[in-house]
Amino acid sequence: MASKDENSYGKILKGLSMFGSVEVFQILINLVRGKFVAMFLGPQGMGVSSMFTSASNTLTQFSSLGLNLAFVKEVAANKEESDKLAVTGRMAEMLIRITSLIGAVACVVLAPWLSRISFGSTELSWQFMLLGVAIFLRISVQGYKAILQGLHRVKTLSTTSLAGALTGLFAGVPLYYFFGTRGIVPAMIVLQLTLCGFYYFGVRKYMPRSKIKFERKLHSPIIRKMVATGMVLLGASLINTLFTYLINIYIRQYGDLSHVGLFNAANSVTMQYAGVVFTAMALDYFPRLSASAGNAVKMRGIVAKQMEIVAMIATPLAILLIATAPIIIRLLLTKEFLPITPLMRWLGLSILLKAIAYPLGYIAFAKDNRRLFFWLEGVICNILYIGCSLIFYHFYGLMGLGYGAVVEQGACILIYLLVNFKAYGLIPDKGAVVETSVGIILGTCGFIATIAMSGVWSYVMCGAVFAVSAWRSVTGLKSRIKRE
Repeated sequence: MASKDENSYGKILKGLSMFGSVEVFQILINLVRGKFVAMFLGPQGMGVSSMFTSASNTLTQFSSLGLNLAFVKEVAANKEESDKLAVTGRMAEMLIRITSLIGAVACVVLAPWLSRISFGSTELSWQFMLLGVAIFLRISVQGYKAILQGLHRVKTLSTTSLAGALTGLFAGVPLYYFFGTRGIVPAMIVLQLTLCGFYYFGVRKYMPRSKIKFERKLHSPIIRKMVATGMVLLGASLINTLFTYLINIYIRQYGDLSHVGLFNAANSVTMQYAGVVFTAMALDYFPRLSASAGNAVKMRGIVAKQMEIVAMIATPLAILLIATAPIIIRLLLTKEFLPITPLMRWLGLSILLKAIAYPLGYIAFAKDNRRLFFWLEGVICNILYIGCSLIFYHFYGLMGLGYGAVVEQGACILIYLLVNFKAYGLIPDKGAVVETSVGIILGTCGFIATIAMSGVWSYVMCGAVFAVSAWRSVTGLKSRIKRE
């Protein structure tokens, strides 16, 4: 009964709204932190902060070996059996310590080189050595967070994230004020330390404790499975990063350097806007899907419900982004970036398609079919990404990148549907098909209103489509929750 409740429309919506609210709040906290960095450190200090952040992100990505989602999957799959869960948790914590140490040592060893390529001298080597502490803590944070995510402790994850972020903000800002650029790395350490403390005690509270000692024959298969899963995720992520870099090179070489900046600005703003939905979905949906991987009927129901709810939430949000693109650009960028308005609207439409594809893309991974997941996410979808981007840019210039994004996401939906049907006999039910179809139609109508009309009428028509979409979403969600 608890399992049924956990996968009801009400529970899914509650999880999405809670994680979405936390994500919005964390974005606001990051904006506030960025404001203080700008005030106390100035443009040069912001540049220094960006270099340390980039180095931290890169080393963290490589050192964590993509294990976080692997932890989520294994913990979620074993959470009903306390003995297996205790062993899984113990092995996960051991891997967290190992990968955290790898990241810290790598940063310390590479400190002189990182300082040289980042700032042109080895003068800041000591700060990169100190950054190793922040990386150690950050990898630990991500690991403990993944364990709680696998346990599906929605309330704990939400309150812990907020408490840690707020504590880090209030403790870190004074360091910018008193120490200037020398306070950047200590502030990063303070933030990760507070988050690590909160997440660590959360894991201690909810994960069954076990005093088992590591036995190679008994526990190596568990570790190998998690590492293999993590490496698949890391590989897919690295291919995407490489292809994005190649796209930027192609645009610079065959187009204009300004196009690189405009495309990345539009893409960054769009993904930041949509990231609230995608992050909330990843935190809430994947643990439930992994826990039901052995039950085809139950999994189909979870996927269908998720698709319905995502379509109802993402459609009005996508239409709102399409309608208010010029306002968002002025708020987050400057008026010099207004030429990317049409591109952002195309990307807004692609985001709606991406949201619909998202629940389908996780199925192979939840089923533990690593090879299929890698070919889908790492190879096929990334080839579509770079192929559509380059072809459409070649023929249509900057706007072609928007056309390519829509074609790519539409193709991904069709591929996911075909592969999941062939591999698992899984097809969305009538409710999911109807809701996603209506969502795509409404999103397309809102988009057409912005390109077929101009001035006030464009906003009026797009606003009307948004109102219809929002009304459908609210009434649809209420009726689904009421009939359960």
